[in-house]
Amino acid sequence: MSHNYLNLLGLAFRARKITLGEEAIIDAIRSQQAKLVIIAGDASQNTTKKLTDKCRSYNVPFRIADDRNTLSQAIGKQGRVAIAVNDEGFSNKLMQLLPE
Repeated sequence: MSHNYLNLLGLAFRARKITLGEEAIIDAIRSQQAKLVIIAGDASQNTTKKLTDKCRSYNVPFRIADDRNTLSQAIGKQGRVAIAVNDEGFSNKLMQLLPE
């Protein structure tokens, strides 16, 4: 998997176009603010199922990517297993860089 998306993820975080935390991400999906949800490959089955089901029901694209340490390091926060991108431009580019 290409790691070019990690730089873009860090940039989106610094631009404050990202939502962190499982409940905040679910709220962003419900309110149609989330344009893309990125879930760590090593997230628990429960978390993965909850987020993917919510994304499917609200037609929000999602990607499974790397592991929690890699995602956390990209944004400079520890222990993050899911990230919601709230900007159309960032999400479009990230979807190009992250295969389904």
